[in-house]
Amino acid sequence: MTTAMLRLGATAAVLMAARQFFRNWGTTKDECSMALPGDDLVGQPAVVTTEGVTIERPPDAVWPWLIQIGQDRAGFYAYQKLQTLAGLDYHDADEIHPEWQHLAEGDTVRLAPRGWLGLKDGIVVTVARLEAGRSLVLRTAGSRNFWDAVWSLNVVPSGNDHTRLLIRTRVPLRQPGAVLGAELIAPAKAFITRAILLGIKQRAESEASTHSPAVPATSPISPA
Repeated sequence: MTTAMLRLGATAAVLMAARQFFRNWGTTKDECSMALPGDDLVGQPAVVTTEGVTIERPPDAVWPWLIQIGQDRAGFYAYQKLQTLAGLDYHDADEIHPEWQHLAEGDTVRLAPRGWLGLKDGIVVTVARLEAGRSLVLRTAGSRNFWDAVWSLNVVPSGNDHTRLLIRTRVPLRQPGAVLGAELIAPAKAFITRAILLGIKQRAESEASTHSPAVPATSPISPA
């Protein structure tokens, strides 16, 4: 009995350590606690993750890559072959497309094509907030949707012409199984989020990024 309890305790400890690793990969405690646009849309979240990466380019060289994401736009810069096998039909772009540089609040961004996994409309999120050159906040169908979640992608100036790219996810406790579902898919979500961060980093730091269209500088996001 004692051996079994020790094994159970060790397993739980490993799972908790892994959970903490993938929940806030690449970020500091200050970044995890700082206020970001869209936080107010889910006032008391049951699940919060903040993941980030440092990009050795100024914010105006990072934003154009961020604003053009979408299944039917520039893709998500993450494991295209794997996504194709999953039927997601992404075509990740390796250059800035002027026709995809414009979004407004209320617009939609497609995450999965129509008919994917039997979903008639696929997966679509709405632009809930947009601060050009700074923050893109995406949301599912709000309280009407079982999988209510807010996903914010933030460009934060850092040091000498560097950028911190932060992606935060907030899931409220509105349905009994929603949080459990969010926790179950958390490792896969973290895996994809990390790939998106690194994909944008790679492209923004590439030689081609020096020809990206400029976006007016914005003030940095201040900690809460």
